[in-house]
Amino acid sequence: MHKERIAKWLARAGVASRREAEHLIKEGRVSLNGRLVSHPATFVSDEDSILVDQTRVPPAERPRLWCYHKPKGLITTHKDPEGRPTVFDTLPHSLPRIMSVGRLDLNSEGLLLLTNDGALARRLERPSQGETKGFIRRYRVRVFGALNESYLFSLHKGCVVEDMHYGPIEVKIDSRKGHNSWLTLSLREGKNREIRKVLAALNLQVNRLIRMSYGPFHLGNLPRGALKEVPARVLREQLPFINDTRTKSR
Repeated sequence: MHKERIAKWLARAGVASRREAEHLIKEGRVSLNGRLVSHPATFVSDEDSILVDQTRVPPAERPRLWCYHKPKGLITTHKDPEGRPTVFDTLPHSLPRIMSVGRLDLNSEGLLLLTNDGALARRLERPSQGETKGFIRRYRVRVFGALNESYLFSLHKGCVVEDMHYGPIEVKIDSRKGHNSWLTLSLREGKNREIRKVLAALNLQVNRLIRMSYGPFHLGNLPRGALKEVPARVLREQLPFINDTRTKSR
């Protein structure tokens, strides 16, 4: 009988991220076989009865992944304290509970990966050392300001902005018209508002930011606001680290 920590089990089941699951446990909202769980390291199996807010959580289904074309003006979170519309408000109600792989901020658009499996989301965001050095995320960015090519191309060495270290960023200049330019940026880390902060340090104002790809998954011609599931076969081929019985069609 396979057992794992309850926070990880809840993340795989799509209830919340592992960190959020730990908060649910601390708040006394999770029970195991009729008793409140007091520690996120508690080990459980699919045969156990696990409740969150007195509702039974079924074991995780096979990992699934969707590509979503996020429009501007949506927050990548399940609930926004300011009442702004979220990505999840726009999704079909027929979907299982899903979470995003990383985030795109309010004014960013393009490819956002969604999954029903918290463990898969975590591994796509932070692959383990033996799997990959991190998925390349590629963006098209429109900026306003005078380009300094030597500074732009030096970003491939990494940089420090306001005491924050950012990893290598590859930059390609696609077009220029006056002080407006289109760039293609490729990076692996994707820290919070990384592109906007790094380019602002070069006196470039980002007025459009579109994520075009995340690792092997591409935006392509997916319409704005549309959702497309990645077939299980493609998922197994592109992400061999999840090639187990849970990825096979039932």
